[in-house]
Amino acid sequence: MVFSVLEWRTICLVLTIGIQLAGCNPERSNRHYSPDPAVLRIGNGTEPQTLDPHRAEGVPAANILRDLYEGLVSEAPDGQLIPGVAEHWDISEDGKQYRFYLRDNARWSNGDKLTAEDFVYSFRRSIDPKTGSSYSNVLSCIDQVEAIIRGDAPLSTLGVKALDQRTLLIQLKAATPYFLSLLTHSTTYPVHRQSVERWSGQFSRPGRLISNGAYVLDDWVIQSTITLKKNSRYWNADHTRIDTVVYHAIDDPSQELQRYWANELDWTASIPVGQVEWAKHKFGSQLQISPYLGTYYYALNVSRPPFKDQSGLRLALSMAIDRELIVDKITAAGELPAYHWVPPGVLNYQSKSSIDTALSPVQRLEKAKRLYYQAGYSEDNPLRVKLLYNTSDNHKRIALAIAAMWRKTLGVETELINQEWKVFLSQRKQLDQTQVVRSGWIADYNDAWSFLELFQSDHGMNFTGYNNPEYDALLSKAAIENSQTERQRVLQQAENLLLHDEPVIPVFFYVSKSLVKPWVQGFAANVMDHHYSKDLRISKAGHLPEPE
Repeated sequence: MVFSVLEWRTICLVLTIGIQLAGCNPERSNRHYSPDPAVLRIGNGTEPQTLDPHRAEGVPAANILRDLYEGLVSEAPDGQLIPGVAEHWDISEDGKQYRFYLRDNARWSNGDKLTAEDFVYSFRRSIDPKTGSSYSNVLSCIDQVEAIIRGDAPLSTLGVKALDQRTLLIQLKAATPYFLSLLTHSTTYPVHRQSVERWSGQFSRPGRLISNGAYVLDDWVIQSTITLKKNSRYWNADHTRIDTVVYHAIDDPSQELQRYWANELDWTASIPVGQVEWAKHKFGSQLQISPYLGTYYYALNVSRPPFKDQSGLRLALSMAIDRELIVDKITAAGELPAYHWVPPGVLNYQSKSSIDTALSPVQRLEKAKRLYYQAGYSEDNPLRVKLLYNTSDNHKRIALAIAAMWRKTLGVETELINQEWKVFLSQRKQLDQTQVVRSGWIADYNDAWSFLELFQSDHGMNFTGYNNPEYDALLSKAAIENSQTERQRVLQQAENLLLHDEPVIPVFFYVSKSLVKPWVQGFAANVMDHHYSKDLRISKAGHLPEPE
């Protein structure tokens, strides 16, 4: 790919923006540092818009919610499923019925007994359209969920029943291989009914939030910190070593890195793009990079011009992106270029590329140009698009590079628009206003369904306006298919259709990358990148070599 001098300057700027370490005096990083063994300080990216587990969106909120709440099933540090509130469970021979037996010592943080009725109330609230959850469809494997969401059945018909105070029965539409994994998702967490009914939308604020996890909400300083304290009434509180967890809202990965270097953080949410080798040299084994089930992509609004009824144009934009350059020179942490939607590593699944990877780079660009011209655009009539992304240097650098590629190859004029996280979450749902939206999807469980369900026409996380009855029908068929082999075949057929229609442009497949201080003990990498503060401890004395 050949770029003009101006465009190369743009991309080089993206690749060489250094970390601004002003104010980060190496002498502040003492060779011997003694951390507080009772406090864990975590860089957590953008600030959550809510801590209501049934309405929250995004990884930063999910990280905190895992500490505040516990579902029927939980996870060990290595990602293996383990009992949560449910001490054990039985599964029927046909795989459609799950019977959960709750712990007798499960309590809410105010001392109230946690019962099966609490879960009935919470599952109903999670899928109730009045709640406004963007994730309610994730529970569609449970009997009657889809009918309730459509308004065709009352909440009382939901396939979740309390048999007694400690026994919960969940009826599925069909055998669902990932169901136990799904029960670690925040949509399945219990909420304290009396608090919700008293405080309504404000129940998840400090002083009001009653939770059932290893920690309780102590304080929330807007755009700064969210502080959690150990929950003494948690059933396994005796094994919780860390008393206080402080989540820091830091949008800028470079600023987060500065604070880590200054020993103000024990754990970072990410690494600035292009700085992985630098971090590896400076911090050695503190750099944690692991496989991660997630896809970084651009969502195209196919419900309105310029992308409505223009699959060729959408494919042209996809083919004009040099993914290898992005993962090799910009992200540079082992990410894989994405030519399909479902990432590698998903159990019992293999995708097919949406782009003919047998074509040489030159042939791809030539085909992209032909498709662009066929769509009615040219040098005299360039496509003008608005690309929306949430505030982050990482997203900005990727967007600058892709905009330069689109301009060089096709002549596209791209306006980059960044928004603060909470505004971005609201804006991306406004299909009458968006065109291209920076997006990322991390699996809620290790199954292809977690990725493919997003593009059902009525899914709350479908920000493309994609509405294909054939695609919906394939997903509906897979949802009730008991044969694992046939189910995977149908899901692969659905992904092929999605890639043909091109409502999304996959860019790369994630790896998780963060810095973790050597005194943080108990950290274990896993493909979901799920971590629980209750499983960690801080050693009494830390040792950190002086930065060079």
